[in-house]
Amino acid sequence: MVLKTLATDPQQPATIEAYLEQQQGQDLLRFITCGSVDDGKSTLIGRLLWDARQLTEDQLATLKNESKKYGTQGGDIDFALLVDGLSAEREQGITIDVAYRYFATAKRKFIVADTPGHEQYTRNMVTGASTADVAVILVDARQGVLTQTRRHAYLVSLMGIRHVVLAVNKMDLVDFAQGTFQRIVETFQAFARTLGFEKITAIPVSALKGDNITQRSAHTPWYNGPTLMGYLETTEIATPEPERLVFPVQWVNRPDASFRGFSGYVGEGQINVGDEVRVTLSGQTATVAEIVSMDGPMQQAVRGDAVTLRLDTEIDASRGDIISLSKKPLETTDQFEATLVWMSEEAGLHGRNYDIKLATQWASASITNIKYRVDINTLAHDASTQLLLNDISVCTLAVSKPLVYDSYQHSKTLGSFILVDRISNATVAAGMITHSLRRAQNVHKQSLSISRENREKLNGHKGKVIWFTGLSGSGKSTLANALEVELHANGYRTYLLDGDNVRQGLNKDLGFTDADRVENIRRIAEVAKLMMDAGLVVMTAFISPFRRERQMARELIGEENFVEVYVSTPLEVCEQRDVKGLYKKARSGQLPNLSGVGSPYEAPLEADVEINAGEVDLNVATARVMHSIKQ
Repeated sequence: MVLKTLATDPQQPATIEAYLEQQQGQDLLRFITCGSVDDGKSTLIGRLLWDARQLTEDQLATLKNESKKYGTQGGDIDFALLVDGLSAEREQGITIDVAYRYFATAKRKFIVADTPGHEQYTRNMVTGASTADVAVILVDARQGVLTQTRRHAYLVSLMGIRHVVLAVNKMDLVDFAQGTFQRIVETFQAFARTLGFEKITAIPVSALKGDNITQRSAHTPWYNGPTLMGYLETTEIATPEPERLVFPVQWVNRPDASFRGFSGYVGEGQINVGDEVRVTLSGQTATVAEIVSMDGPMQQAVRGDAVTLRLDTEIDASRGDIISLSKKPLETTDQFEATLVWMSEEAGLHGRNYDIKLATQWASASITNIKYRVDINTLAHDASTQLLLNDISVCTLAVSKPLVYDSYQHSKTLGSFILVDRISNATVAAGMITHSLRRAQNVHKQSLSISRENREKLNGHKGKVIWFTGLSGSGKSTLANALEVELHANGYRTYLLDGDNVRQGLNKDLGFTDADRVENIRRIAEVAKLMMDAGLVVMTAFISPFRRERQMARELIGEENFVEVYVSTPLEVCEQRDVKGLYKKARSGQLPNLSGVGSPYEAPLEADVEINAGEVDLNVATARVMHSIKQ
């Protein structure tokens, strides 16, 4: 198979096979380009590909044609078009998505990520930085260090990148002035002093003209440092190999009755045939009898290898378990502090539940506290009650079961996670663990001698939670009260948690913002669960406007114990009743957050029972709910 000529360079290998053979044994450097809008990031990568002779004849022809159609350089080649692949990017002349490119020289292989400069694409930039070893931060020599330059420098630091190239670009537009270059370098170094970078290498360049990209420029005789390509080819990134093993299990591999193995990748460390390993959560141990890869049996697997481990004894492990060396156990936590990069247009709220994915582990997680939001332009800590798109905030989280973890500083595998919306399944945040909360290690569940079953037997009925939801004035409290009277008359032990009553005591510290409403329902769900554990039939009459929180309550309490009753009285009927005068206040602007008027109410999609109290007689409605309880 003949490889088309690479930029017509006669010294390039003639075949794919020869090209691949030339690259074997080379190490791989991942780097990103970032900086403010229009600093020349895409042009820089295009110039690197051009100068590294990494373009085929087809690519060259396409580039020339598209430069005429979309380019910004008149009749010259627009190198940015090699990277800006989206039509919107080409039309607007900006980078929106993360673009990855692979190339290689005689000394090293590279994967480069071109990340967007606009603030609204912070999540894309974080994605590109998550796997990078080096960051090339571009600065327009005419503009100097801008707000977005500082923003990206902070994000680079946050993502654990410790080697930075400060590429002062467009030096040709300031006549390659040494003083201009020096002032920019000093400004950036002063800002970056607290960011923890191990090394900052400043290089004056012109991405468009090629100065100091692959060859030293005659225009900067005052500069004695490396070219950009020279730096990328020779810089050493120290990655000490930990003695411990981190092996997240992806699936149990059982092709036939004679073989059972655990498939996954080596996240950290190495593993050998004969090593004794431990399943972290269960504590079970076994010895590695065989390591199998796509290429056959192996004696040793190292970081990044995808393999299957066959053990000498049968142990109970499945997807989500983390295997370690038995002599080097890993730690677990169920509460920790983390930095969250919010990636959703829907706000993140204190107390709201999400799904968390850490390595291959899944659990339910809730944000228990938003400590502060980082103003990454000034690095100031701002008070915040919610997480908005592109916010970077320090929060505490609690998870539904212990997870194997480490700090992001020590382990990207066990220190990074994502939060997933439980309704839409969209990723809403990327997180980096800073540390476990000490109180998580000091709180242990106490076993009780009297169980829920004992209490239910004494009461003569099962414990349940009847969750009434609907607009203000829909008739929730009236129906819940009638149901309790009926249950009491039939010998049931009951309790009614009403929204107004609870807000006079347990939740008197909460207001009516979205975040307060979420916390209000979280507390009620926990109290209702405790009462149900006492064997009671518990009724809750709350607007509970958000589906996520009602779903959280259902999962916390248990599907088989939870009956959702949607009192679907229409808004116009509720407003006509206006028993408490709330709608009148809302319409006059005195009550801005009333559900259904100034704040959304998300009606249940599949309630267990639906009753329009404006049309159904109270006795009939009560009988319908009673029937659902007895089922």
